[in-house]
Amino acid sequence: MTNEIIGKKRPRALLVSVQLPGTSDAEHAASLAELGRLVHTLGMDVVETISQKRNSPAAGSVVGDGKLKEIARWTGGSGIVTSNKPVVRTKAGVHAPEEDIEEKIEEKIEEKIEVPEGERVQFVVFDNELTPTQLRNLEGALGVDVLDRTGVIVEIFYRHAKTPAARAQVEIARLTYLAPRIRVTGAGERQGGGIGAKGVGETAHELESRRIRDKIAALRREIEIINKDQALRRSKRSEHLKVALVGYTNAGKSSLMRALTKSEVLVADKLFATLDTTVRVMFPETKPRVLISDTVGFIKKLPHDLVASFRSTLDEALDASLLLFVVDASDPAFRSQLDTTRKVLAEIGATGADSLLVLNKMDKLSQIEIAALKREFPDAVFLSTREKGSVAALHALIQSHFERDMVDADLFVPYEKSAATAEIHASMRVLSEAHDDEGTRLRVKCMAHDLERIKKQFGLA
Repeated sequence: MTNEIIGKKRPRALLVSVQLPGTSDAEHAASLAELGRLVHTLGMDVVETISQKRNSPAAGSVVGDGKLKEIARWTGGSGIVTSNKPVVRTKAGVHAPEEDIEEKIEEKIEEKIEVPEGERVQFVVFDNELTPTQLRNLEGALGVDVLDRTGVIVEIFYRHAKTPAARAQVEIARLTYLAPRIRVTGAGERQGGGIGAKGVGETAHELESRRIRDKIAALRREIEIINKDQALRRSKRSEHLKVALVGYTNAGKSSLMRALTKSEVLVADKLFATLDTTVRVMFPETKPRVLISDTVGFIKKLPHDLVASFRSTLDEALDASLLLFVVDASDPAFRSQLDTTRKVLAEIGATGADSLLVLNKMDKLSQIEIAALKREFPDAVFLSTREKGSVAALHALIQSHFERDMVDADLFVPYEKSAATAEIHASMRVLSEAHDDEGTRLRVKCMAHDLERIKKQFGLA
């Protein structure tokens, strides 16, 4: 990614997508709209969208020759994929002479009608994943920077990562994405083979590839240390009830987190504003305490390297007692977004916890639309984080959910073990408390595992 995006003037971008068999028009349109939001988050303005239906992507350029020529009108490029080889071998073994290629290039350049220079784009972004060779071919044919969906997402993650853990995780994904793309840019000059410059040595690209491998290995060691620290923190929270907010990016999880905990967490109307897991106590506090965690958002075609990198972050969802699936009900594509969220959670094994579906952003819907959703999702929670009443209702629902598994118990704490009384008040709801000559008698409501823990820790009957 060049530094052009960071400049004061927002660069212009062209979106391109190949619609393959099995993808409906609605799904294709939704994916392109989402790509547009991603590109906007990256700091570009989308000026045009070009699509093509194909049975399969073109091997060298994803789109066909005619469509590539159409795209080149927006960039000022030749629109032709050239080869630096003297001949081109087809599957049938036929060789096309180099001069024939040059004649075709000249012919197509003459036919091309260019967009005025002031209206051209600086970036072409493909919704399809590009191979390193396709990326090289397209940049040569179009004469501008070319990105694919994965590259855009990795770049957004890279910019939004703030903590050491997030930076290390994103950097691994970024380097893994870049490594194969370095190898197709050319052979490079060979460096000396060591002392006395004996041996053939390594090309510049081989050196760079080795540097990337070493960097990834170092980052993985760093993450291993961070993961151990995070695991220790989670173990210290294991005695608490935990709720994890999960869902598509920009579904409103951070806004809900702020509403449920009254904490100052980042809330921004952009994709992937949150990359780190934040854990806060639900407010008003309940007894026992309930911890709320906000997790990284999901998205269609989320690169596998990023899913793997953020596995430790998503472990909060694995440890949660209750999952709140937060969706932006005002987004027409929220059903497929919910399906994406469930698939990613299944991929990391977070499918065993109880869950609630939270249809967020009700303030953006009409009463007719809300009524239709209530018929379709009768068990869902309907909410707007801007309405205190609906947030309070969710707070009460979370509390009542955990109370179903609580037990009532009587405890007697001798005065010589009075330290247990403070722990009981901290982790249990005390229904009544009385003192006599021997100690304190308490009637409590709590989770069964907390009751056993207190009894074992303080030797209570």
